[in-house]
Amino acid sequence: MPHIPLPEHLPGITGLLEYRLDTALPIRELTQILLRGESTLSPGERELIAALVSFRNETRFCTAAHTKAADLLLGENETAWAVKQNFETAPISEKMKALLAIAALTQKSGKAVTPEAIERARLAGATDSEIHDTVLITALFCLYNKYVDGLASVTPTDPAYYQRLGERITRGYLRPEGGFPVPPKP
Repeated sequence: MPHIPLPEHLPGITGLLEYRLDTALPIRELTQILLRGESTLSPGERELIAALVSFRNETRFCTAAHTKAADLLLGENETAWAVKQNFETAPISEKMKALLAIAALTQKSGKAVTPEAIERARLAGATDSEIHDTVLITALFCLYNKYVDGLASVTPTDPAYYQRLGERITRGYLRPEGGFPVPPKP
C-alpha cells in the first residue's frame, strides 16, 4: 500500500508523477532527452541501462517496465534478460558491456567509477557523450527506483500490464496531453 494517496489506476512511477505534476515535468523531460533524444546509443541500448540499474536496485516495477521496453525496442526477449543475469556474458557489443560496467559501478556509488572503467569504455569505442549519458541515465534511474520504493507505489504482477506500459514508453516519456484517463468502473 502506498505511503501517500495516489491515483489507483496509475501504479508505479506514473501515479507518483501525477501526484506532483510540477516536479514530474522536469524529470519527464530529462528522461525523454536521455532515453529518446538524439544519441549514438540506440533507444534499446539506453533501456538496457535503465533495466540493469533498476534490477540491481531491486525495484520490481522499473525493472519490469524497462525490460519490456528494451525487449520491444530490440525486437526480442533474450538480451535484456541476459544483461540482468550477467552483462559481461550477454550477447551485446564490447562497448555496451563497458558502458554497463560503468552503470553498475555508478549504481553502487558515483565514487566507484574508476579511471580503468572509463578507459575500458573508450578502448571499446565509447564516446565521452556516451559515457556521460550512461552515468546520468544510471543516476536518474537510481532516483526513480528510490522514488517508487520509498513511497511504496503499487507494483502490478500482471505481465500484460508491463506489455502495455512498455509499448507506451517506447513512444516516449512525456505526459500525454490531458493526462491519463480514469478507466470506467466495471
